[in-house]
Amino acid sequence: MESLLEFFSFTNPSVVYVALGSVLLTSSSAVVGTFTFLKKKALVGDAVAHSVLPGICLAFILAGNKNPLALIIGAFATGWLSLVIIDFITEHTKLKEDTAIALILSVFFGIGILMLTNIQHTGNAAQTGLENFLFGKAAALVEQDLIVFGSVSAVLILLVALFFKELKLIAFDQDYAKAIGVPVFAVNLLLTSLTVMAVVTGIQAVGVVLMAAMLITPAAAARFWTNRVFSMTLIAAAMGAFSGLSGAYVSYVAPAMPTGPWIVLIISAIALVSFFIAPKRGILSRSLQQRNLQHTIMDENLLKELYHIREKEDVENKGRTLEEIVKERYFPKGKLQSSLSRLRRQGYVEKEGKYWKFTRSGYDKGKRMVKLHRLWEIYLSEYLRIAPDHVHEDAETIEHVITPELEAELEKILKYPERDPHQKEIPYS
Repeated sequence: MESLLEFFSFTNPSVVYVALGSVLLTSSSAVVGTFTFLKKKALVGDAVAHSVLPGICLAFILAGNKNPLALIIGAFATGWLSLVIIDFITEHTKLKEDTAIALILSVFFGIGILMLTNIQHTGNAAQTGLENFLFGKAAALVEQDLIVFGSVSAVLILLVALFFKELKLIAFDQDYAKAIGVPVFAVNLLLTSLTVMAVVTGIQAVGVVLMAAMLITPAAAARFWTNRVFSMTLIAAAMGAFSGLSGAYVSYVAPAMPTGPWIVLIISAIALVSFFIAPKRGILSRSLQQRNLQHTIMDENLLKELYHIREKEDVENKGRTLEEIVKERYFPKGKLQSSLSRLRRQGYVEKEGKYWKFTRSGYDKGKRMVKLHRLWEIYLSEYLRIAPDHVHEDAETIEHVITPELEAELEKILKYPERDPHQKEIPYS
């Protein structure tokens, strides 16, 4: 607790530089990464991250020192060039984009390693720490770095805010964007430049090897929490900022722990939690929804079968045992008992001794399911010209998703028919 208070007191300038720099770098990368992710260009970030190394080395050779602005310009040049080459290969050859990305990534990174090795053997004392761009070293951020990276991050966020609508359009439907007059080529060029710039600024914190994770992972995690692009962008930025701050804190508490890898580990943990527990889209939530849907289908099928039994025997609300129900239509005994228990709790059936029978609401629901089934069979038979003996299976599926509005529309279209294709009476309320 003491270390936490000490860290957030920000009395140590070096801690301020590392914490603020990490937050700016990770949050701005996450904002740009949102649109890269939505355009399904996740591998592009990896390609750019590996392609900036030759530019960093070239900038160092020309400048003779590790001036952050010179390194950013050099990294931007080769990162942007790599994307241009990838697009050219994809458009003018038979190679697919993933193949082009793998090719350019390996070639540029290989060149970068060769240049870095050559620099290390020149004897130039200023090259010390240049290898940190491979794996990142946010703990090495100083005031000059913070000013440069902070300015770049501010520009990134400002440009995304100014062109948010256009970026959102090209992320989902470029043809529509072009049709309404959006300069698609220019916006794509802007997104490419923003992606390169985000990677260039972020490598100081997490390095070339891990930068792709910082660009894409916050967006992937945020996607599980919302369906709105604006909300997704904010959530991704918040997740990125949190991981940056947390990584800086871990390296403050344990100086031997590198900041960059911890930033990636923390955002990966956030993403993993999101994949499982996010409402509606999370794995657990979707599993629960699927289970509930299976229960609903089972319950409705059972009510429908009870109605069929009553309809066939024309006996007023006679109770049935489990064996009698299974004899009419097979249900696994365990699932049948569970379904009857659920229907009993919902007030659709009641039990007298070993006999199960409808309540009034259960009878009405079973009657409606039969009606929907038979109406859909007529629709398939009359409008889609499907033979009557082939419509049952489709109706068994669709009957569970027909809404009251669609039910009314079906009745109107079919002109309230009295019998289905099998000459069975359609029960209206």
